[in-house]
Amino acid sequence: MPQVFPIQYINPVFRPPSEAQSLILPVTNGCSWNKCTYCEMYTAPQKKFHAGDEQVLLDAIRRCGEQFASDVQRVFLGDGDALVLSTRRLMSLLEAIKVHLPKVRRISSYCLPRNLRHKTVQELIELREAGLSLVYVGAESGDDQVLLHVNKGETFETTRDALDKLGAAGISRSVMLLNGLGGQILSQQHAANSARLINLTQPEFLATLVVSFPQGEDRFRQAFPQWEPLNQQELFVEMAQFLQALELKRTVFRSDHASNWLVLKGVLGAEKDRLMQEVQNAIDHPEDSRLRSQWQRGL
Repeated sequence: MPQVFPIQYINPVFRPPSEAQSLILPVTNGCSWNKCTYCEMYTAPQKKFHAGDEQVLLDAIRRCGEQFASDVQRVFLGDGDALVLSTRRLMSLLEAIKVHLPKVRRISSYCLPRNLRHKTVQELIELREAGLSLVYVGAESGDDQVLLHVNKGETFETTRDALDKLGAAGISRSVMLLNGLGGQILSQQHAANSARLINLTQPEFLATLVVSFPQGEDRFRQAFPQWEPLNQQELFVEMAQFLQALELKRTVFRSDHASNWLVLKGVLGAEKDRLMQEVQNAIDHPEDSRLRSQWQRGL
């Protein structure tokens, strides 16, 4: 008789692209904030936020160990912001992973900055020592006006504080920013203040996506009615301004999400000049820059 997969998912399930080979453990469903007007990930009725039952999750981890202990090397704690859970509950899950999935070498999670307001650096150190080694922080922008317009519920300072706490605890940070989020009117300050946030926090990983609305712009424009999108060249100009302002020691940079016209990969700051040149070439000679076609950017 075939074995039943130990984990029950509530679709749709989301995870970062780099977690494609990870076991997805849904310790929460949906997003505890879920008010960002640019985000369409957790708006379906079945994605209403709730924390997973602890005993059910512990049993799932145990059964995964019985079936896949030798195969699982990475675990991603889903859904939208697992770190909203208490430190005690997270420690319980991390310790179960260590016991039942001993080959796991990386445990990661999404993280809203607000998740860490009531967690101390010492608590984060304990989570890191228990196995949590990487978190993905959707900062989206370092500009307070942009963050207010898109109802992020965060500011430059709250995001900086969260990234600093994680850094102090030794947890690697992968920060995501949205190219074009400020639209025409806030593009320059969006780029400048986003770079300022990254310079001050020096994350280990940095990614940029282009803001897009597969389900339409109505919800977004209700809160930001003056927003007008950047065209392809304007997106490149904003990216050039952002890159130029970065002063990083060693941050792995990726701008290769499906939403991006131009794929950029490198280490900042070692490869800043090369990346800047690739963006400038796309501005000056888009026909020679191996840009993605519109159909390749489908989400």
